[in-house]
Amino acid sequence: MSGNGVDERPVVSIIAAVLNEGPNIRPLCQEISAVLGQLPRAEVIFVDDGSTDDTVVALEAVRRDGILPGLRIISHDTVYGKSAGLRTGVEAARGEWVILLDGDGQDNPADFIPMLEMGRTAKGRAPLVVGVRTKRRDTMSRRLASRFANALRRRLLDDGCPDTGASLKAFRREDFLGLPQFEGLHRFLPALMGRRGVPLACFSVHHRNRLHGSSKYTNLNRAIVGIRDILGVMWLNNRARIPKRVIER
Repeated sequence: MSGNGVDERPVVSIIAAVLNEGPNIRPLCQEISAVLGQLPRAEVIFVDDGSTDDTVVALEAVRRDGILPGLRIISHDTVYGKSAGLRTGVEAARGEWVILLDGDGQDNPADFIPMLEMGRTAKGRAPLVVGVRTKRRDTMSRRLASRFANALRRRLLDDGCPDTGASLKAFRREDFLGLPQFEGLHRFLPALMGRRGVPLACFSVHHRNRLHGSSKYTNLNRAIVGIRDILGVMWLNNRARIPKRVIER
């Protein structure tokens, strides 16, 4: 609370859903801390999706040691998936704007600043700002699998987005909360929000090697689940009937 009794709510909520990312927590939080002074009033939320390592201990140490003294830590009782973790974080968020990132260190928090500025200064309806990886720091097989998945998604969903695999995204909280919840949702935000009239803005982001550990997904399970999810999103968008304009008399 401020001195005049007005609740100083954050403008932006920075959210990461993490699973067994203990060794990555401190360096990532140090990078987030370094850019907070260049952002509007912000809060940081980490959602632990049922980790079995020291992820929660590392998050509590970051808060205790003053790296992110206001860090909000939310825990699931078991593993529900990344999209469920992000949904938990967005529902708990107090900011008008939300920035999503991964907990493995591949996203660069320095990109928060121009992405948020792009969203907040856009004319007309506020857009979904999607980070597009121009130089992937992944294995050749992962890059090829991602290229195939992105091409298939663009062709079937016609969402206008060259790459939805990067976690870095910025959007208004209320635009997210109106979407149906399912695991994999975070990869289809351009198609689902676009169907609801939210414009798309793409921003080239820095992509880096994972700091520690390994990915929770293989190329095969990404492909199988991805194709199923694309068909599901096609069905959702085809069945949606969303008024373009509502008048109250």
